[in-house]
Amino acid sequence: MCGISGILSFNGKYNREDIHKMNEILSHRGPDDEGTYFDDYIGLGHRRLSIIDLSKAGHQPMSDESKRYWIVFNGEVYNYLEIRDELIEKGHDFNSNTDAEVILKSYIEWGAHCLKKFNGMWAFAIWDKEKKELFCARDRFGIKPFYYYNKEDYFVFASEIKAVIEAEDVPKEPNYERILQYLGNYPLLENQSTFFKDIFQLPSSHFALVNAKGMTIERYWDIEKKNIEGVDEKEKFLEYFKESIRLRLRSDVPIGTCLSGGLDSSSIVCVLSNMIDTSKQKTFSSCFEDKRFDEREYIEEIVKATNVTPFYTFPDINELYSKIEKIVWHHDEPFDSTRIFAQWNVMELAKKNGVIVLLDGQGADEILAGYIPYKWFLLLDSLSDRNLLHFLKNLFELFKSIKNYKEFTNLSYYKITNRLIASKFISKEKIKSSKAYYLKNEFIENYKNSIKLNQINKFTSKLENKLYNDVYYSSLPRLLQYEDRNSMAFSLESRVPFLDYRFVEFVFSLPMSNKIKDGWTKYLLRKSMKGILPEKVRCRKDKMGFITPQDIWLKEIEDIVKSTFYSEEFNNRPYIDSKGAIELLNKYYEGDYSLTNTVWKLFCSEIWMKIFFGNHSVNRGS
Repeated sequence: MCGISGILSFNGKYNREDIHKMNEILSHRGPDDEGTYFDDYIGLGHRRLSIIDLSKAGHQPMSDESKRYWIVFNGEVYNYLEIRDELIEKGHDFNSNTDAEVILKSYIEWGAHCLKKFNGMWAFAIWDKEKKELFCARDRFGIKPFYYYNKEDYFVFASEIKAVIEAEDVPKEPNYERILQYLGNYPLLENQSTFFKDIFQLPSSHFALVNAKGMTIERYWDIEKKNIEGVDEKEKFLEYFKESIRLRLRSDVPIGTCLSGGLDSSSIVCVLSNMIDTSKQKTFSSCFEDKRFDEREYIEEIVKATNVTPFYTFPDINELYSKIEKIVWHHDEPFDSTRIFAQWNVMELAKKNGVIVLLDGQGADEILAGYIPYKWFLLLDSLSDRNLLHFLKNLFELFKSIKNYKEFTNLSYYKITNRLIASKFISKEKIKSSKAYYLKNEFIENYKNSIKLNQINKFTSKLENKLYNDVYYSSLPRLLQYEDRNSMAFSLESRVPFLDYRFVEFVFSLPMSNKIKDGWTKYLLRKSMKGILPEKVRCRKDKMGFITPQDIWLKEIEDIVKSTFYSEEFNNRPYIDSKGAIELLNKYYEGDYSLTNTVWKLFCSEIWMKIFFGNHSVNRGS
C-alpha cells in the first residue's frame, strides 16, 4: 500500500517542488521509501509501504527497460504471480518480484485490457513518454482512492485530496453542493464529487486517458450475472470465499484481522483458522465497558474456537476530542458519525502490535443484504410479483427484526430516504423540497438542484438494484473511504475478502432467497458457515459493528459542542442559519436524540472548515 501523486502539464510549466511537497504530505501512506520522476511534461511522486518484495527492486516510480513507461502504483494485485508467469511465456523479463512491475508489463502487453486480468485493489498511473499520454485506473469497487484536478492542459492527481491541493495551481475552495448533501442529510448517491470544488474521484471500475486532447474516462468492468444453473450454491459460495481469503494472504509482512464479533469478520477469522496456524494470528477489536455497546461475548466465542490472540481497544470521548483534528485531517472530509473513531483505534492497536496487513469484512452487508432496511425492498419485490403470502410473511419478519416501535420511529429521515429512494414511497421532489431549518434558505435554494438522486436500475428486482447502487454509489464507497484513511493513517494495508470480484459476481447471480430468507439476512453466508462458525455468532440477528456511544459522548463534551455552535466563525459560514442551528442544538440537549447525527455533522464540518480553509495547523504526531 502506498501513496501516489503526479502533475502533468502539456505546456511544460509545473513546479517540481510541488511533487516533493505532495510526497511529504503522503508520508504516512508509505514510510518505507520515496521516489520521484521528472521530465519536460510530468512529475511523478511515490511513497512506499513495502508489502511484497521488500527489497530496493520495488522502488517507484518504476520504469520498463526502455524507460518509455513509468508507473506509480498504490494497492495489491493478488493474482500477480499467475499473471507474471503468463507474461514470462510471452517473452517479458522481470527485475523484481513486485506486483507493480507485473502491472506495468501487463499494460505494455495488453493495454487497457490488462485491468480485466487483475484481481485486487489498485489506483495507479502509467506515463507513456513516447505518446505523451497518462493512463490512470482504479479498481472495480474503489477500494483504493484516486483524486484529481483537471483544467485545460494541467492535470494533478494523488491518493488523498490534501496532496492534490498542495500543487500551487490547484484552487482550494469548499464544494457547497457536497456540503448541502452532507449537512442537509440528503442521500449521497454518487461517488465522484468531493467536499473540495473541482476535485474529483476517478470512479471505481473506470480508467482515464489524459493527453494533449484532454481527459477521457471509460468503464472497463461491471457486475454481470452469471449462469449458475446446476451449481451447488453453498459449495461454490464457500469455494469463492476461501479462495478470496487465500489470495489475500500473499504478503511478506505480518497479517492480522479485524474482529468486531459480527458475522462478517468472524467468518473471515474462522475460515482462516482452517488455512493457517491461528495460534499466532492476532485479532483486533473495539470494546466498551458499557454492555450496550460491547461485543466481547461474541468475540470471545471466536477466540475460543480459533485460538487466535485477541487485542482489545476501549475508545473514549476524551481521547476522541484530543485526536479529532488529526482524524479529520487524515480523512480530508467531515464524516458521518463517531463510529469512525472505533475503527481508528483498531488500526492504531494493530500498528502497535506489529501487524502491517489487516483483513476486514467490508462489503458483505452490501452484497449479501445484511442491513435490516433491505427487507423493505424485499417487500416491494413481493408487491411487484403480486405474491401476497410472500409479502405478509416478509412484513411479519421485518417487524420482528425491529426491537421496538421507538427504535423504528427514531430512524432519522435521511436514513429512511436513503434506503427507500429507489422505491415510489418517497418522491425526489419531496426530498429536494425538504427544509433543514439550521441551514440558510438561500443556501439550500442555490444548491439543491445539483443534488443527484437518480439510481441505476440494472436488474428487475428492487432489492438487487438497491444492493447494486449501495455497492457503487451509496454506502460502500464511503465505508471504503473510511477504511482506507483509518488504515493508512497508521501505515497499514487493509484487505477486504468479500470484495473479490469473482465472489461478488457469483453472489449477485444467486436467487434473492440466498440473501434474505425467513427473516434471516445474509442467508447463504450463515448456511455456509454452519460447522465453521460458533452458533452463537452464526445465528446473531442483531448488528452492531464498530459502534460507539455517540449520544453519551456528545453529552460529555456539551460545553465544547455548544462553544462551537455559538462561535463567530461557525455563525459566519455562508450555509449556517444561526437561529436554526441553536434551536437544533437546544432540542438535542433537551433530549431529542434523533438529532444526534445532524449535531455531530455540524460539529465535525466546522472542524474540517478550520483545518482546510482557516489558519489552523494540525499536529500530525502521535
